[in-house]
Formats: sequence, C-alpha cells, structure tokens
Amino acid sequence: MGAIAFFDFDETLIVGNSGNLWIRRELKAGHITTWQFLRAAVWMARYKLGRASMEDAIRAAIGSLRGLSEKELRARTRAFYEEEVRVLYRTGARPALERHRAQGDSVVLLTASSLYLSELVAEDLALDDVLCNRFEVDAEGLHTGRTVGTLCFGAGKLPHAEAYARARGVSLADCYFYTDSYSDLPVLERMGHPVVVNPDPRLRGAAERRGWPTEWWGEAAGQPTSVEASSG
Repeated sequence: MGAIAFFDFDETLIVGNSGNLWIRRELKAGHITTWQFLRAAVWMARYKLGRASMEDAIRAAIGSLRGLSEKELRARTRAFYEEEVRVLYRTGARPALERHRAQGDSVVLLTASSLYLSELVAEDLALDDVLCNRFEVDAEGLHTGRTVGTLCFGAGKLPHAEAYARARGVSLADCYFYTDSYSDLPVLERMGHPVVVNPDPRLRGAAERRGWPTEWWGEAAGQPTSVEASSG
C-alpha cells in the first residue's frame, strides 16, 4: 500500500476561495441578507489579519442552515460548482494528483468545504476520498445547524487525517499534505512530507524557516499564467 497525499482545496487546488464566491452568489440569489453577507466579509477580513477565529465563523454559517432542505442545498451547490468553481482548478493541480497516483499513493481531499461541494470535486478529479465538513440532517431531510463530528478546519483537520491514516495502517510520517494556508500549519507539522502551494505570506515565511518545499501551480485554466518566483 502506498502513502496518502492529502490536498487542501481553496487557493490550493483552485484559484480563489469558494466560500467567498458562495456567499456572493447566495446574496445575489436572495438566500442571505446584506447583513449576513457583510458579517461574513468582515470575518474573512479579520481572519486574514490574524484577528478572528474562522472556526467561529464556520460554525455560525453552518448554524444558519437550520431548517434548510438537504436536497435543495445539494442542488444549489451543484449549480454553483458547475457555473463558478469548475473553471478555477490551477494548471498544476491535476499533474500533482497524477504524480501521486503514478507512485501508488491515495489522493484525498482534506478541506473545510462542505460534503456537497467536496463530493463534486472528488467526482471531477477522481479522488479516492474526501475529509470535509458534514452537516447533520434530521429525519425529515432538514439541516439541524450542527456538524457531524469534529469541525474540519485548521488544526481540526488533523484528527480527520490521523483517523483516516490509522484506519488504513498508514503513518502520517509517510504522508503528504499540500496547502496554501497558514491555518493548516498544525497539520503540515505532523506530516512527513509537508508541501506548501501558492502560500499566503505567513505560511510562506514559516515554510522558508522550516525548509519545506514550495510549489507554484499557476493560474486557473483559461487565465494567463503569471510569472512566479522560484520555488526555492
């Protein structure tokens, strides 16, 4: 059995943040209020400055789903993926996946995105599995506003990865993790092969200090590829 290569989604496999795109779309469609949109935007801005906990924002967003039909949210997510997300894969994303498949590794999504979005990504990229946020649904098919299991974000991704690897008899010392985000630092530190991809400034600095490899996977298909700095 090969190792496991875990991949973050937003800003790693794709250019941009699907969460930001989603709330803009939801506002335009009238599914959220202007106040809800502005509150989410403020959370994102404060998080990027290191002044807010994104976990709290994610829990609030999941809580707002209470009473919403799972069937409806799945349909809205599929339309969102097909119309806005599918074109955002970085040019270097699929080659990275293929590289691991060629050496016999499993390729697994490790993301804060919802199961509904993650399943579509897995289908498109032929991933072996997804570790993500799953929402509790009641007997009537309505969301309760709670997650199933541990929140899969930042350090919260680690127990998901650990349990997954342990169940397959694989040590994290043999695994890979690709991400752009400083919030994933606790996970990177536990992997035998941490790789930062188009990193945010804080993660880039941390990677340089630790001697971790940095990869630049370019822009999205159909967009001009920018001249990137040497991976070092």
